[in-house]
Amino acid sequence: MSADGGTLTTTGYIQHHLTNLTVCSDAARDAAGHCHGFWSFHLDTLVISGLLGIIVFGLMAKVAGKATSGVPGSLQNFIEMVVGMVDQQVKDTFHGKSALVTPLAITIFVWVFVMNAMDLIPVDFLPLLAGAVGINYLKAVPTTDPNLTFAMSISVFLITIYTGLKVKGFGHFMHEVFAVPFGLKLAPVNLLFRIVEEIARPISLSLRLFGNMYAGEMVFILIALLGIWQLPLALPWALFHILIITLQAFVFMMLTIVYMSMASESH
Repeated sequence: MSADGGTLTTTGYIQHHLTNLTVCSDAARDAAGHCHGFWSFHLDTLVISGLLGIIVFGLMAKVAGKATSGVPGSLQNFIEMVVGMVDQQVKDTFHGKSALVTPLAITIFVWVFVMNAMDLIPVDFLPLLAGAVGINYLKAVPTTDPNLTFAMSISVFLITIYTGLKVKGFGHFMHEVFAVPFGLKLAPVNLLFRIVEEIARPISLSLRLFGNMYAGEMVFILIALLGIWQLPLALPWALFHILIITLQAFVFMMLTIVYMSMASESH
């Protein structure tokens, strides 16, 4: 399959690049052999995100194990700069006491960044390699899959609920749920507002990351359809996209820190 579509139509080329490698049980498979429903797994998202996590955090652990107090190497210096930047953001934003916040923020920023950075690989490169070994579909950017972004945002949501219960205690936490902001006399209204607020957080957190990365991937796919004209357009967009992938990782991290801070504070 070539960048100009090859044997595929333009629509088919776009659909092919936006289709995940999916595995499912026979019960979740339709008559045409396509997977649908809850028990369908996007294998490319799971494998690529897992491998990236193992590689980048394994590398960070290796560097940390060999860290020296003297003049650091370039890799150690870079990792220390990233960790220091995230730690400073936590100190400026999070005003509670928790040993979880900084490691969580570092994990989110680094992991989301490297997953976003997969968007800088030419759109046909990895699918062509996968096709050579018989894999028909491959989405190389995990954050263009809403299943992954929702999974991450729901994980953050559950951690903030746990933090709120741990810091405030069950009684104080439930008092805030039913008494803030209008007092206990309007407990049903307070509860409704709290439910809407809690549901909106993971939805907005996940859709913001997914929407921006999906749109960026679409631009790369459309540029690839231009054939020989793609290079003068792809390079400027890739350079600009470096800002986008970094910003989206930073926003996801900062909102997580803010939510953790809100969960730790008392009204």
